[in-house]
Amino acid sequence: MANLTHRIATEADIPALVALMDRAISGPLAAFLTPDQIAASRRLMGIDSQIIADRTYFIVERDGILAGCGGWSGRITEYGGDHTPGREPAPLTPGVDAARIRAMYTAPEFLRQGVGRLILGLCEDAARAAGYDRAELVATLGGEPLYRAAGYREIDRFEDDRGGAPVPLVRMGKRLDDAGL
Repeated sequence: MANLTHRIATEADIPALVALMDRAISGPLAAFLTPDQIAASRRLMGIDSQIIADRTYFIVERDGILAGCGGWSGRITEYGGDHTPGREPAPLTPGVDAARIRAMYTAPEFLRQGVGRLILGLCEDAARAAGYDRAELVATLGGEPLYRAAGYREIDRFEDDRGGAPVPLVRMGKRLDDAGL
């Protein structure tokens, strides 16, 4: 993780984040999905301006170059971008509900260099500081190995076909205290 820096994303970062997300969906995720599923993923995933406005979305850079992004949320919406149907912005209750890890993307040229781990740690620390004792996320097949290595356990597998083709996803969870899941 040498030379990686992080900061909270702002609305001014949205164009660069959208470009990064597009490259991440087109590149590494394509190894796990069909072309139709990639197209559907674009319709399901993407920028969530609510978590940027909530100041719970991180940017990781290496030497000033955008390497990755991701965040956490204290809102009901589990995954998806501004354009994804079924969003629910109502707040969660710390200590009762699990915080949501959301919208994690790594630039293809920065894969397996600690970017995802750094973002995940930042999110978990911030959620814990906000009173959450658990975190949940919805992983793509490409992200699942990172989350498993970080201690997340599978809750269930499902497909989301709202983008036109069924995209396989994995709901995962982790306790944020020392007890594990």
